[in-house]
Amino acid sequence: MLDDMIDDDREATASPPSPDGTHPRPQLTRPQWTDLSGSWRFTFDDADEGLAAGWHRPHPNAESPFDREIRVPFPPESPASGIGDTAHHRVSWYSRSFGGADLDAAGFGTGWGTGWGTGRRLHLHFGAVDYRCHVWVDGQQVGDHEGGHTPFGFDITDALADTERHTIVVRVEDDPHDIGQPRGKQDWREQPHVIWYHRTSGIWQPVWLEATPTVATTAVRWNPDPRRGVVAVDLELSRAPESPTRVRIDLSFDGRPLGSVETDVVHDEVALAVPVADLLNGQAYEELLWSPEHPRLVDATITVGEDVARSYLGIRTAHVERRRFFLNDRPYYVRSVLNQGYWPETHLAAPSPDALRDEVQLIKDLGFNAARVHQKFEDPRFLYWADRLGLLVWGEAPASFTFSPTTVARTVREWLDIVRRDYSHPSIVTWVPLNESWGVQHIAHDSRMRAFARALVALTKALDATRPVVSNDGWEQVDTDIVAIHDYDADPARVAARYETHDDIARLLEGVGPAGRVLILEGDVSQAPVMLTEFGGISFDGEAEPDAWGYSSAASADDFDERLHGLMRAVHASRALAGFCYTQLTDTLQETNGLLRPDRTPKLPLERLRAIMTGTA
Repeated sequence: MLDDMIDDDREATASPPSPDGTHPRPQLTRPQWTDLSGSWRFTFDDADEGLAAGWHRPHPNAESPFDREIRVPFPPESPASGIGDTAHHRVSWYSRSFGGADLDAAGFGTGWGTGWGTGRRLHLHFGAVDYRCHVWVDGQQVGDHEGGHTPFGFDITDALADTERHTIVVRVEDDPHDIGQPRGKQDWREQPHVIWYHRTSGIWQPVWLEATPTVATTAVRWNPDPRRGVVAVDLELSRAPESPTRVRIDLSFDGRPLGSVETDVVHDEVALAVPVADLLNGQAYEELLWSPEHPRLVDATITVGEDVARSYLGIRTAHVERRRFFLNDRPYYVRSVLNQGYWPETHLAAPSPDALRDEVQLIKDLGFNAARVHQKFEDPRFLYWADRLGLLVWGEAPASFTFSPTTVARTVREWLDIVRRDYSHPSIVTWVPLNESWGVQHIAHDSRMRAFARALVALTKALDATRPVVSNDGWEQVDTDIVAIHDYDADPARVAARYETHDDIARLLEGVGPAGRVLILEGDVSQAPVMLTEFGGISFDGEAEPDAWGYSSAASADDFDERLHGLMRAVHASRALAGFCYTQLTDTLQETNGLLRPDRTPKLPLERLRAIMTGTA
């Protein structure tokens, strides 16, 4: 089974840009890149002696300290990595060499000087490394990074030695006892318990090389405004041009040109607006709008001097008013599922790019139009397929487990980085910086924690005024745009009575919520939509897990069907709820309350689950 999940090691070759969904950064692609996933050398450093011993330096005449092999990007705790060691290891090291074929594939040129001579720059990119790392190339430190879920990269051109082969060394720190790290569902114990799972440390998203001209686009931010008939775009460049440089944006849909704009620039930040005449036709503009039912994507070409990159965008709006969620200015009922993004063989890392596509398609096949990726910043390729296939996504932060100035700084840094990374994905329609008061456990009575939650909402809206923000999913919310309630009551009659009308919900908001917590601490929510964003959690078919667990349990397939159908009938009967999020998509280790087993096979016939979730059963 593992062989089916993992591609064989192969010589790196140039990969095409999207739309094949393999590029690690799908909204800014060039054909000049090469994937460095596969076999790396690896070792644990429990004594933390590697730095002093010079493991980062070339050691051609000495025995290598890297005594094992690991399959990147699978974390060392996972079976797919070839290591499969779930014990606590605070420090680990990775090493990989690359040479002429890799440089050719990345578009840099064969040999040490060829790429430099043509003015090209070579960049080393990491999708995510948990939690802190330092990186060397040919013995020179090229940079460091802190934040276990966010991407980073370095221009390594000037670090390349005059040799045919080059070596990357990565030192990773991930302290399992540091509960101030944003870690989500990663357990601080050695063995998973209750709702926490095996840790994912080290490199867990793709590593890749890319060559660009000296002046090149490094980030793109799309701001489509169908109401004004324009698509605005913000570009970040690798450096300011030494002389005026031509920038051009071309948009097309299904091969048909939509609009273009060009100008000369001398700065490293560029803001442009592309008029799109089709959006001004009030009878035809909806043919360009993105939605789960019609996931229309606009193709874009970004030309900056010699640099040509591909991108895409979706034209849509998302907002809340009148107790409803609106998509493209129409009320839209959200049918969502909680997705942990966890695989038995690979943990938080995806088994393959195809697995991410299959996950999105399976969620849609089950009748959902949305997914709440829980306690995890998901791989951008998952978001690509959500964009391409049509699935709404709630972007949620992995939480820390304590509150301190250090935790505040870490959380804010990663959150700002991820809002920046994912801003242009049309599939993301809601931001969720906090969940169930994790990391702010005393928010109801601690003014510092309340100020932090308030600040996260304000910061998010300062960066992105186009999406609603859920301040603290579940309860104890401040300044929230959506009232998000967690309710694991297994009695359908009580659930139906609690959410039947707006008056019923108003009484709930005035008192104490179903989890014994006050639901709203601050802010006017009189016109905010109310959604049941966690419920269900019925454990069934968990015989393989000795500690199988759920919020309630079913004894048989018929019992599971009856319990699930009863809860969903109660939710669908509500005249006041604007949407729901069922817990959860798959069984995850001991948490056996999924609609699907860990291998993604359904516990009831897929057609039956779809009928139950859509309310047609």
